[in-house]
Amino acid sequence: MPTLSPLWRNGALALGLILPGLVPGAALAQQPAPAATPAPSPDTVVAKVNGAAITAGDLAVAADDPALSLPGVDDAQKKNLLVDYMVDLKIGAQAAEKAKIGDNPDFARKLAYFRDKLLLDEYLEREAKKAVTPQAERALYDETVKAMKPEEEVHARHILVDNEAEAKKIAARLKGGEDFAKVAAETSKDPGSKAEGGDLGWFTKERMVAPFADAAFKLEAGKVSDPVKTQFGWHVIKVEEKRTKPVPTFDEMKEQVEAYLTRKTQQDIITKLRESAKIEKTAAAPAVAPKADEKKN
Repeated sequence: MPTLSPLWRNGALALGLILPGLVPGAALAQQPAPAATPAPSPDTVVAKVNGAAITAGDLAVAADDPALSLPGVDDAQKKNLLVDYMVDLKIGAQAAEKAKIGDNPDFARKLAYFRDKLLLDEYLEREAKKAVTPQAERALYDETVKAMKPEEEVHARHILVDNEAEAKKIAARLKGGEDFAKVAAETSKDPGSKAEGGDLGWFTKERMVAPFADAAFKLEAGKVSDPVKTQFGWHVIKVEEKRTKPVPTFDEMKEQVEAYLTRKTQQDIITKLRESAKIEKTAAAPAVAPKADEKKN
């Protein structure tokens, strides 16, 4: 996650000064929602500070700043808060200009750094949007699904107790026909599943510790196991159902697919740019310590 600029960090603090006592959803909930109005042009002036204009476009940029997120605040109030923040920002910037802060070499370096960073971020975002098309998403999904190996899943219940003798008594009760969920509620030491009648839901073999998984996957559906020991204690297991794990749908994976394609596109862009650029590191560049295997050679 990129580090926020000092301006963004300070912006979050400055905005906080505007918000004392504001409880999202309290007084706001009592007011009728305003009628929807057309979005103003980015050049629409919303305020002026000593003659300098603040536009609707400026507010939109501030609203996209993650440091100025205002969850629970309605759009109308958020806009007013952002206007007040931008007024304070402009006043402060004007004062800094008069104080010749911009003439400081350190400030110039910071400005150059954040300009480069914003340019790169905008460029990568624009190029990723071109590459992450519905066709590319679907192709990656199809490729991923094709490479998936069928996995067996088990839907099981269990009862966890401290010792083998108790586990044997419980197994005998269950094999004698007592209701598993009822016995689990009475005897199980597992707080996570006890209230659910010992139900663990569906799981693949690698999700459980080996002795438990081995026993569960060997059982036939509807059968109850003999006591099984793990590092957690003694288990009595009942397998409810078995199945081949269903393949996730495109809609279920869409968000992950889009995120992967975006990251890969941006990484590929940087790699290609580095390959085509003339990069020279001087003697003043920090030396990199050799890796352990390099030292041996």
